Amino acid sequence: MVGHQHNYMENKTIIFASNSKEKTSELKLILSSYHVLTLNDIGFFDEIEETGTTFLENATIKAEAVKNFLGDKYNGEYILADDSGLCVDALNGAPGVYSARLSGDHDVKANRQKLLSMMEGITNRNAHFACCIVCLKDDKKLVCEGRCEGKILTYVDTQGGFAYDCIFYSNDLKKSFGVATKQEKNSVSHRGRALDKLVKAINNF
Repeated sequence: MVGHQHNYMENKTIIFASNSKEKTSELKLILSSYHVLTLNDIGFFDEIEETGTTFLENATIKAEAVKNFLGDKYNGEYILADDSGLCVDALNGAPGVYSARLSGDHDVKANRQKLLSMMEGITNRNAHFACCIVCLKDDKKLVCEGRCEGKILTYVDTQGGFAYDCIFYSNDLKKSFGVATKQEKNSVSHRGRALDKLVKAINNF
């Protein structure tokens, strides 16, 4: 199936190592001239163990897992993976790669509350979101990184946005990601910035 898509798209197929609807729609919007396939689309249903200690390591693990899964069905498609998280200065960069698992397993509300309690009484609220995108093609590897600076609020600013958005004040937008529109967030977000770099680099890759 992948080979069929590849021939049809004349090498314009991206296999995205994710099933996240939010990330996939963002990717399709920004890379609109490419045909984007998710893990479900290629029949990859295994859990990828993210054992890396950096965003780059985890993104690489995900991309290589997909390439290995395709094996001899790999037909020169772009394989894309991203890893991202929230890094807080006063916590030495934590939660970082453990952002989704801070309070256990991917419980968004519990993660937020745990981070707020870890930050109680701390005056240095500086933090940033970081994203690393790895793109594999044949035996080549392209790495694009993006980050956005801000601060951890002392309260939950609406329930809007995604994960830690409603406790993250964006220095660029002068408001929290929780109340920002999707367009506003994408214009300054860590993933948006990493994808911007990818768009510029992928054609020459």
